[in-house]
Amino acid sequence: MQEATRIERDSMGSMSVPVDALWGASTQRAVENFPISGYRFSRPFLRALGLVKLCSARTNRDFGLLSAAKAEAIERAASELDEGDLDAHFVLDVFQTGSGTSTNTNANEVIAHRAAQLVPAVSVHPNDEVNLSQSSNDVIPTAMHVAAAMELKASLIPALGQLSRRLSEKALAFDTVIKIGRTHLQDATPIRLGQEFSGYAAQASHAAARALRAIAALRELPIGGTAVGTGLNAPEGFGAAVAALLSKETGIDFVEAENHFEAQGAKDAFVEASGLVRAVAVGLSKVANDIRHLASGPRCGIGEIVLPPTQPGSSIMPGKVNPVMCEMLMQVCAQAVGADAAVAQAALGLGSYELHVGMPVMAHNLLEAIRLLSNATVVFAERCVAGIEADSERAGALVERSLAMCTALVPEIGYDRAAALAGRAMESGRTIRELAIEEGILPSERISALLDPRSMT
Repeated sequence: MQEATRIERDSMGSMSVPVDALWGASTQRAVENFPISGYRFSRPFLRALGLVKLCSARTNRDFGLLSAAKAEAIERAASELDEGDLDAHFVLDVFQTGSGTSTNTNANEVIAHRAAQLVPAVSVHPNDEVNLSQSSNDVIPTAMHVAAAMELKASLIPALGQLSRRLSEKALAFDTVIKIGRTHLQDATPIRLGQEFSGYAAQASHAAARALRAIAALRELPIGGTAVGTGLNAPEGFGAAVAALLSKETGIDFVEAENHFEAQGAKDAFVEASGLVRAVAVGLSKVANDIRHLASGPRCGIGEIVLPPTQPGSSIMPGKVNPVMCEMLMQVCAQAVGADAAVAQAALGLGSYELHVGMPVMAHNLLEAIRLLSNATVVFAERCVAGIEADSERAGALVERSLAMCTALVPEIGYDRAAALAGRAMESGRTIRELAIEEGILPSERISALLDPRSMT
């Protein structure tokens, strides 16, 4: 059956629009122009867009440009967008006009139609009133900054804090477990398993600090610059007032951009934030990779730690359990690094003069990276790290067999004699301790003291 439609009009003429849709003719043109990926702007972006429209309407009212009745109607509709009630009416593909004009128009039309439903006595025009004092060219980059900053604050930073706490708990629990250190994938001097996990905990803590710096990079908002940064058709002080309201709504210290021509012509701040999120992903991948290697085995690998079993690991090998949580997190990290590459490439090739035209794909990739990293980090913390146990016996046996133990003898017998001892131990399959005592290199009591592995840590 053919879908029921109504006729909507814009500056280019008439369009048939689904009868129940809140969008208008201009949005419908974009629906037909961009059937590309099926990817739509995410909930965080739409929430931010709703907040920008809400704060803009309130500011226009305060500046005497919009009647209280119309401002209230726009605010009520924009609040519904903020809260997710209107998401079904945001139907445009991410791969669209590079300024995001189609999505800004989508918001203007939806808010205008919804405002009329909420307050039938008030007529609201999508361009003249919902978009008053604004342009797609300052609204979309503002929404990008607000959305990414809110998601960093609400999702990624808490997730990284949760992981850091779990890793710190293990660092404390494993403080008495002595194991061999490794450099270049070769045996090195001993280390406590707790020390090793304290390094992972610090990586997670530093990652949270980097995410906080990403918020700081995003705090300057382009709102108020309108089309090309001059602020044409916006009253003086509009950008600062909207930024202040957005700060109040989000709890993030947003300010108007110091230079609107930089803020709208380039996307350096967004690239910086994306790079910091990439650094978070790189650090998390290292932690996950180390943990899966330390748990390799269970009998023929390193096996110094035991991961909690989460699911059968093989359809052919009974009893096999794989480090699936580590692998999941590493895949997410790879995706996040790729998302940053897309952000950087868009920034490289799509900024020209007074407007950057790679904004939709940049927003999509950074927000998706933040979402995936946040979810994966929480799952990894609770379904992997929280259940890790140490195999103290295995770790101690590997320490005793390590040739690097001879390092502790160097101050008393010299590097060359210690190296020769290590060579003989390697050839014979004996331990450093056994040969040192047997050959009488030092008194046995002194050898025992020097080769005490905990003292080396």
